Amino acid sequence: MYVIGEKINGMFKKVNQAIKERNSAFIKELALQQIEAGSDALDVNVGPESVNPLQDMKWLITTIREVTNAPLAIDTTKPEIMEEGLKIAGENSFINSTHADNEKLDIYVPMAKKYNAKLIALTISKSGVPQDTAGKMELVTNIIQKCIEYEYDISNLYIDPVILPVNVAQQNATAVLEVIQQIKLVSEPPPKTLLGLSNVSQGTKYRSLIDRTYAVLALASGLDSAILNPLDRELMDAIITAELCLGKQLYCDSFLEAYRKK
Repeated sequence: MYVIGEKINGMFKKVNQAIKERNSAFIKELALQQIEAGSDALDVNVGPESVNPLQDMKWLITTIREVTNAPLAIDTTKPEIMEEGLKIAGENSFINSTHADNEKLDIYVPMAKKYNAKLIALTISKSGVPQDTAGKMELVTNIIQKCIEYEYDISNLYIDPVILPVNVAQQNATAVLEVIQQIKLVSEPPPKTLLGLSNVSQGTKYRSLIDRTYAVLALASGLDSAILNPLDRELMDAIITAELCLGKQLYCDSFLEAYRKK
């Protein structure tokens, strides 16, 4: 599975403090820790408390680029910050993210094409998050149609069916798994699937257990990617083992160590 590390986010107190103090050593170390733990890419979010989100985003990306060339997922709701972030981060970055409404897609699909970026699209509209499979798939269809309209490469599209906390929307967890399966059938090539995994356990008592259990279920349903905490070793072990059992990795007695070295 393609892993996007979630830890460089201003919602976390230590990251927020590091941004305010321009503590580049902390950010660099956090970036490297996530890469060493198995992240293929890094999410970058300045957080809601930023008083100058444009400058903070530019500083974060520039700081990370001093220690790694890993793809970055620029996580912001503001198009102008997204575009500036993409300019610094370089090709193969991620736009994180767009909603499924046409006014959002008309901004972010051309932007993704212009900067040769991957696009994360959420099954969210002005009406909110659909709770059932049919409602989610209707938004999936609209996202794909917009990408075709702009001649955007569908293989660079990542659709997020939006997992909600299991303690408040338990039925949504099953619908998301169904959507992951159905997305594989809607086009050729199909878009990829992605989840903000930590959302499923938000507000619950056993967060790591719920995260890793749902990750295994989602992988078995065909999930391609997730934004998650790579520093949760038990979560990463569960993902590696699930891929082994699904035939995506070769077995050896030291398969966990071998995967991490890879």
